[in-house]
Amino acid sequence: MNFNQAVFEKAFGTLSQLPSSDLPEIAFSGRSNVGKSSLINKIFNRKALAKVSSTPGKTATINFYKLDDSRLVDLPGYGYAKVSGSDQVRWSKLMEGYFSTNRNIKLVVQLVDMRHSPTKLDIQMLSYLEQMGFDFIIALTKCDKLNKTETEKRLAALSEELSFLEKMPLFIPCSATKGNGIEQIKAEIEKSVLSERE
Repeated sequence: MNFNQAVFEKAFGTLSQLPSSDLPEIAFSGRSNVGKSSLINKIFNRKALAKVSSTPGKTATINFYKLDDSRLVDLPGYGYAKVSGSDQVRWSKLMEGYFSTNRNIKLVVQLVDMRHSPTKLDIQMLSYLEQMGFDFIIALTKCDKLNKTETEKRLAALSEELSFLEKMPLFIPCSATKGNGIEQIKAEIEKSVLSERE
């Protein structure tokens, strides 16, 4: 897969606008301010393909990026307190609609800030992904902010914090700044898309 050739296709703000799912899709999910746009840009090796907002919670649309044989889907960030109630309801419907309308979702990359325990909304999202039977991995963002000892402590704590999951998912410590974990995430994406052809 040539990640460098990715192009932005379109942003969709309502469920009825979503295009048909005619290619394998890789969905990126996570709370606001977890570094989703920055990570997507790093995967694509581009500085500003995904818009990085100075205001958390600004991404109110589902954004589609086209690769040669698949699509990467940037889902709205959740959990930013200053977003209005009506926006939260709309985003919730958009997210739920995306996951429950029979799309060809091959993998969900769930982002969690490595420096902190998963939030209540992170845990709800992970439970939902497991209940719905989606394949998912956890990208532990901002790993460059921790030293080796802190990293080991957080990885050990995560095993406890996520023990409610029946099957422990793959954790990938990553950094959009330093590039840690990016190649591993790309490899997981490629593997999930290739499984479509087998």
